[in-house]
Amino acid sequence: MQLETDGLIIAEQSIGESDRLVTVLTRDEGVVRAFARQAKKSGSSKVSATQLFCYSRLTLYKGRDKYIIDDARPIELFFDLRKDIERLALAQYFCELARALAPQEAPAGDFLRLLLNALYFLSKGTRPLLLVKAVVEMRMLELAGYMPDLVACHGCACYTADPMLFYPREGILSCPECAKELGGAPMALAPGVLTALRHTIYADFEKLFSFQLPPAGLKALAAASERYLLCTLERGFQTLDFFHGLAVG
Repeated sequence: MQLETDGLIIAEQSIGESDRLVTVLTRDEGVVRAFARQAKKSGSSKVSATQLFCYSRLTLYKGRDKYIIDDARPIELFFDLRKDIERLALAQYFCELARALAPQEAPAGDFLRLLLNALYFLSKGTRPLLLVKAVVEMRMLELAGYMPDLVACHGCACYTADPMLFYPREGILSCPECAKELGGAPMALAPGVLTALRHTIYADFEKLFSFQLPPAGLKALAAASERYLLCTLERGFQTLDFFHGLAVG
């Protein structure tokens, strides 16, 4: 069966002297692994179209147990990601998240749209890194079915308090009074940070990356989103560890 679709290369591996095995986040089939024959041959459109971070128009042939890339044409290379080690590290982390959370053999247009927008903002440098990181973590979890309850206090349903307490393991909020009954180790969120965290889950996609926080607020937001992700998935990510090993600005 032959399929034409758009896809973002989220992992690549050399096979022999001229071929590549790539992992692609596609619009129509979700995450697929595919062989790209002669992908490193000079003059082939596959040379750039099957590189990491390249967004391409792909013609895939689906065999019994694997995909073959018959043709690949680059749409966007996101070349500027490679000019900054922090942006590059964060882009690699987002790709690892997509491999873990995006569906296989099912439409994944929302995942692809999220990742393409994130890579655009990273490559252009028009959004703070921690803002982009928090948006991708929370929205990708929501798309994968891990929706936290950020509407109101889990106990009394009050909408806001200063601070509200966020329980990353449970994915709930609590006011300070109700938290006395819950125990645990919640994260205190100032009103602005809570508004931003809600935004990452509930905002329309067109406005998803359109908010601002001061540096201290961004750090608190990114800490909350990351802790929720790690508690929910109960695993770590090597690319996230590498990102934290850099001096994030």
